[in-house]
Amino acid sequence: MMIIYKINNMTMKKFKILFLITLLTVILSGCTIGFNTGAGAGTVDGGVYKSSNKGTSWEQKVLIQTVGVKRSFAAADVMFLALDPQDNKAIYASGVENGLFYSYDGGESWQIAAGLGKVNVTNVAVDPANKCVIYATVANKVYKSVDCSRTWAVIYFDNDPTAAIASLVIDFSNNNNVFMGTSRGEIIKSSDQGASWQTLNNFGGQVNKIIISPVNAKVMLVGSFAKGVFRSSDGGANWVSLSDKLKSSNSDGSFRDLVMVKAEKPTVFLATNYDLIKSTDGGDTWSKIDLIIEKAKIKTNTIAVNPFSASEIYYATDTTFYRSLDGGKNWTSKKLPTSRAGFKLLIDPKSPSIIYLAVKQVKKK
Repeated sequence: MMIIYKINNMTMKKFKILFLITLLTVILSGCTIGFNTGAGAGTVDGGVYKSSNKGTSWEQKVLIQTVGVKRSFAAADVMFLALDPQDNKAIYASGVENGLFYSYDGGESWQIAAGLGKVNVTNVAVDPANKCVIYATVANKVYKSVDCSRTWAVIYFDNDPTAAIASLVIDFSNNNNVFMGTSRGEIIKSSDQGASWQTLNNFGGQVNKIIISPVNAKVMLVGSFAKGVFRSSDGGANWVSLSDKLKSSNSDGSFRDLVMVKAEKPTVFLATNYDLIKSTDGGDTWSKIDLIIEKAKIKTNTIAVNPFSASEIYYATDTTFYRSLDGGKNWTSKKLPTSRAGFKLLIDPKSPSIIYLAVKQVKKK
């Protein structure tokens, strides 16, 4: 019996030594810790991807700055990307139920906005005159930071717990003006950087996107999944539907994404359910851009256009990244570098060859 005990005792010692060696190897190797994302949390092809060659190739950029063990948000879904208008290296990425990540080195490393916690951040906007002033929307609230994401305070709270802030934008010509769109259909404005608010209009359907013309800040466009596209020519005081004008392109007048660039002349690009159309006169007339597959039942999730060249157009679907460098005459298509959907594209305005891609799980029907 003594012999058996000694052998078991020695075996236990060896097991402990092997366990400690294995544990030490894992720690020294710098294992990646992913954030919990619910569905798809076991995969690590989420987060943010970066291309330095107009989408020809992509690299996943998800490393979080820490001391010791490496951490990342490679397992996270990301639903929104924003750039600091003053600093093209400062990027903000909002993770689904994972809060806000920010990078000051073009996505090479990231930090977590700890003050917001693990929440659904739906929109981010950086003050064009002060890079440390940042706005973020969470459910029915607008948060503001005045110290570069260190601390946050609620500056707007909707008393309807079922409401959500669906869009947010800051007037580049006057940073006092902040606009937000709600799930109920209102566009609400602050003229004092969020201290007070007033409702400008109700479109009858969720305001999914607000854009301000890069040439004339009085010209604004609103996109609503439910109600289509609207325009204001007086800074949001009055609005008209563009549904009749969109018929000139034989479009169905729906809205998926909307972008406006200065380029050679101010040009609006609109992704509808199945088409991509553009306007060079602020939305009065529209023309269709030829796609590879016409009327395909593959909806566009996001579009991006080179701010200096309206001929460079990019869009992404659940599976594919598309690129045209000649205004839509010719297209290249490439499978996304992930099993997730391409949810948001963002072009670096100072280096337009650099494109960022946020990816997100989509529910399979």
